Amino acid sequence: MLMAQEIERKFLVKGEEWRNLGTGEVYRQGYFPTEEGCTIRVRVVGERGYLTIKGKTQGVSRTEFEYGIPVSDAEEMLEELCDRPLIEKIRYQIHQGDLLWEVDEFKGENEGLIVAEVELSSEDQDIFFPHWVGEDVSHDPRYYNINLMKFPYQYWQ
Repeated sequence: MLMAQEIERKFLVKGEEWRNLGTGEVYRQGYFPTEEGCTIRVRVVGERGYLTIKGKTQGVSRTEFEYGIPVSDAEEMLEELCDRPLIEKIRYQIHQGDLLWEVDEFKGENEGLIVAEVELSSEDQDIFFPHWVGEDVSHDPRYYNINLMKFPYQYWQ
């Protein structure tokens, strides 16, 4: 179980150099219908399943609870219980200095979108920005995964 305050910033990714800095893993995730502000997600990463509950975002922080679950349960929840479309992406983990950057290359209905996320220990933490990190989209709700499910990137103007 992971129980923590998530402090996360999101950025668009520039260029292709980041691809040589980490290996990717396929993610499939879906969302359960909930009240606005809270998200409940099920995710399959390789042969592992996770159930995650996140509270309402305040700035770039929110409460997060994550639990490992049997992958067969996660697969069944994705197929039977989650809203569509599912979020499909390849996540690359890239260590730069003291930070772990997670670069998500979206597939399916969000093909063409590449976003880098970095989790911080405080909202005002200093960040060294690799040159492939572009525009800060932390406060743009269109880039939240749950909103990419509701209004996929391919439909943006």
